[in-house]
Amino acid sequence: MKKLWPSKQLAGYISVVFAAAVVAIFAGWTGFASRIDNYAYDFFFGLYPPHVEARESALVAIDENTLNEFGGMRRIRSILAATLDRLATAPPKAVALDVILADPGDPAEDAKLEAAMARTHDLVLPCELVPGGWENPIPRFSRHAVALGHIHADDKARDGVSRQIQLEKLAPGDRRWALSLVAFQYSRGGQPIMESPEDLEIAGVRIPAARRAGERPLRIRFAPDTAGISAADLLHDPSVAAELKGKTVFVGVTALTAARDRLITPLGESVPGVAVHRDAFETIAQGQFLTPASNLTVLAVCFAFAAAAGFTFWYRGGWSAYVIGAGLLGVAHTVPAYLFRQGLVFPYFAAVSAAWLPVAAAATYRYFVVRGQLHQSESDKARYRQAIHFVTHEMRTPLTAIQGSSELMGRYVMSEDKRKQIALMINSESKRLARMIQTFLDVERLTEGQTDLKKEQFGVEDLMATCLARVIPIAERKQIQIHPPEPTTDVLTGDRELMEYAVYNLLTNAVKYSEAGTEAWLSGERSGGWVRISVRDQGIGIDAKEIKNVFTKFYRTKKAEASGESGTGIGLSIVDQIVKEHGGRMEVASRPGQGSTFTMILPCHAEAPVDALSASKRM
Repeated sequence: MKKLWPSKQLAGYISVVFAAAVVAIFAGWTGFASRIDNYAYDFFFGLYPPHVEARESALVAIDENTLNEFGGMRRIRSILAATLDRLATAPPKAVALDVILADPGDPAEDAKLEAAMARTHDLVLPCELVPGGWENPIPRFSRHAVALGHIHADDKARDGVSRQIQLEKLAPGDRRWALSLVAFQYSRGGQPIMESPEDLEIAGVRIPAARRAGERPLRIRFAPDTAGISAADLLHDPSVAAELKGKTVFVGVTALTAARDRLITPLGESVPGVAVHRDAFETIAQGQFLTPASNLTVLAVCFAFAAAAGFTFWYRGGWSAYVIGAGLLGVAHTVPAYLFRQGLVFPYFAAVSAAWLPVAAAATYRYFVVRGQLHQSESDKARYRQAIHFVTHEMRTPLTAIQGSSELMGRYVMSEDKRKQIALMINSESKRLARMIQTFLDVERLTEGQTDLKKEQFGVEDLMATCLARVIPIAERKQIQIHPPEPTTDVLTGDRELMEYAVYNLLTNAVKYSEAGTEAWLSGERSGGWVRISVRDQGIGIDAKEIKNVFTKFYRTKKAEASGESGTGIGLSIVDQIVKEHGGRMEVASRPGQGSTFTMILPCHAEAPVDALSASKRM
């Protein structure tokens, strides 16, 4: 099984950065994010006010002065009649009236107002959606209007700030356009409104107002000046009417004591509803639209920020990565402002969080990875120092024996028997040295994941019999009896050679660290879906506090060192690694002076047919 640490590290890194981006995007759709977006929107709105060289509309305000001079709200129809008559002398392109006239008034005043309406060119009257349907002007007034337009503004604003207007309002079986849109339509000669799901078009002017939930919201470019022309000034000075020639005029009540629709704009100003409709008209007429960024654009930009953060901290390190990361955060804060200036409303919170969270996640991940690599480097240094100690200490004995014996053979004349004895000793020590080197290489390959496990099936009983046959001659030299296991038909899947190494290592350790004349036991039994292969001895045992370290490379227990038995301290680490590679684990039970039990717990593949196992024994 080859080690895939670099690819796993990259996969983990990508997962962390991607998760941070997803969290940032979802956070951008929360109510808290919407509130932050609104604050940012209002700030940008004040930072980049609309630039208008020549307005196409004008506001005639029925203000406090007008009401005080001409009899108050009870004379509103007479005031409107006089205002319309004076406007007719200009004349304007169209007149939009923002006063609901749903109920009959004084007959004389109604007649006067009706006559004034009849003389007004392209008059647009208001209507309002109420629970029972549309509330319209009384018929004697509405018949003189070219169209009716609803006067609803941003009635869904949660914070009380009006930032948009609904160009379209629906009632059962009846749809109305906004007063500002109808006024614009008739300022262009009454051209029809061409509709599509994404926009509206009037006389070649495209209005980006996509239909959403049966409505078409349009963000308004509010102008700082909302006072307009006082109706009293218009009525006292006929020359004022000349200033309104060729414009679209909005007429409405602006007096604080009388206007029932006072709205807060992104500029923080409290304005009457008629001023909102006038600014909505100018937004359309000037073509200074604020279009919300599409969801796809938001996702693309957010993931671009996340990808930039990921690439930065993966391919750069140290202070340069943090400098680039800080620059990326600065870009995230300024992009919404730049796009706002270009007429595109991008959610501020989504952009900022899509940069901050991935940058923080990437920097944190890389920080801990670097710390982990540093720790791994220190561990490797310690391990290689132990390896050097192993080479210098454990190999010194066989090398010394080989060197001394070879010098004796070259310096002195020896008998043939003595020469053969020394040659055998040299051969034995060289094999011992080769085993040490091979063991050392095996543990390095397993540690680095360079050993590929075979996938073969083999019987547990045959595995134990093979290892037992190899270790019995060693046990007999110490007069140690090893009791064979009970028959079993269990089958393992994996690398038989490595499993033989593991079982044989446990058996040789049991012999090595046991007194002469003692006993040892080898067993293999099934427990659920697992096979337990155990080696129990009557040896020196292990202290409880040292058991957890017995599988550490180059670790030797104090009793093992005191016993005088040669050992490298890496055999058990290889056994542990082999068992883990096969999906199992090791268990150790030991008491000092009473012996130890090492158990390999491995997943059982199946039970082998008895004939197949018998055949394998005969081979």
